[in-house]
Amino acid sequence: MNIWTVILIGLKEISSHKFRSFLTMLGIILGVASLVGMSALVQGMENGMREAMEAIGGIEKVSVIQQDLPPSQSHLSDQVVGITMDDVEALKQNATLTKLITPEMNLGRGSVVTRGNNMMRPFIISGTWPNALEMNSHVIEHGRMFNEIDDDLARNVCVIGTEVRDELFGERDASGKEIIPLGEQININGELFTIIGMFQRYESEKQKKQREYEAANPTPERSGPQRRTGWGGGGPGGWAFRLKNTTIYMPLNTMWLKFKTASGTNSVPERTLDTLNIRISSAEEMDEALQQARNILMQTHFSLEDFDFRTQENWDANISAQIRNYRLSGGIIAAISLIVGGIGIMNIMFASITERIREIGVRKAIGATTYAIFIQILVESIVVAFIGGILGILVSFGLIEILKIAIPNDNEPVITFGALSFAFTISVLVGLFAGLLPAFKAAKLDPIEALRYE
Repeated sequence: MNIWTVILIGLKEISSHKFRSFLTMLGIILGVASLVGMSALVQGMENGMREAMEAIGGIEKVSVIQQDLPPSQSHLSDQVVGITMDDVEALKQNATLTKLITPEMNLGRGSVVTRGNNMMRPFIISGTWPNALEMNSHVIEHGRMFNEIDDDLARNVCVIGTEVRDELFGERDASGKEIIPLGEQININGELFTIIGMFQRYESEKQKKQREYEAANPTPERSGPQRRTGWGGGGPGGWAFRLKNTTIYMPLNTMWLKFKTASGTNSVPERTLDTLNIRISSAEEMDEALQQARNILMQTHFSLEDFDFRTQENWDANISAQIRNYRLSGGIIAAISLIVGGIGIMNIMFASITERIREIGVRKAIGATTYAIFIQILVESIVVAFIGGILGILVSFGLIEILKIAIPNDNEPVITFGALSFAFTISVLVGLFAGLLPAFKAAKLDPIEALRYE
């Protein structure tokens, strides 16, 4: 029997029982839609998590952190000096597998004052080198980054994030024009600093669209400089955007000389760093590069193991593990829906066979083979699942739009071609397996007994 003729017979059977066929397909439709929706949500979460990792430097970035001495060296705790500029110089000269080295001194929660406003928001105030732009994946949108001359002369200049601008000066003036505070002065813990640059705003795609909409449609009653009402970034990766947007960078020497001086008349600036970041040339050389850096630091620390490396590899592995778990749990739920849909198809095919026993008997009596009957019933089952899969894919797009409204998140669900293909393939396979038993039953019918059936 021609396969197209079999498919047309299957479609005719479906159209002759439209409501019953729709109820049969409903399980497949919901299963496919839930599988695609779950995959889209998880894909959005994964994108957000990996965005966060890239936002703070990527997998090649490694932080050298201070740690307690191991028990075998605990009696030497009075000799611990921490992470210092000596480590930076040693790594610069000898760490051939290290591409970039960036020291940082942090002020913590400092007092930032401008125009009579004393802001105690948790700004990240750091003294660092100009290469912190590359290390931490920052982009200057207005003005410039301080340079080596600014650092050597310990100039009181700084580069700020957009949230700092928003809180201190407002985002837009009364006319709706963006405020760019280059040349403005801010007071940080009693020291006046001139703003020479501002980073771009770091945000998710959804935040960007919302902000652009609000800028184009301002609230009528607002007047004067407009300030943002929240810190934004509630979804996976949002914290990384907040961190970068609330950053204030100043030259390392400025931080060292102005804020890290010990009290007393003969005070000397402390050389201890709060953070030392290094960037490895490539992820493939990670182990070798870290071993090289460890050997160098063991010399500058006089063999004291009071330091360790914090890599992004563990974070990357955790992301993969979380996403795998989310997909597994969501897939099980969607699979249950598809199994229920398969049971529905099997049930309706058995009912269809019961209604068509005499028809099957007549066909066998005039020469239809067992194989032809088997294929006809099996194809009809697959056609039901095929149509259900197509409708499920269409429904999944509507489901995603509902999820965007019902579950607002900075990382919107992302429908991938792979998810659509997988869900559709599974729906067709469900139809195939659901049709096997009814097809076997129909194929084994005795034509004489079938013709006697009433």
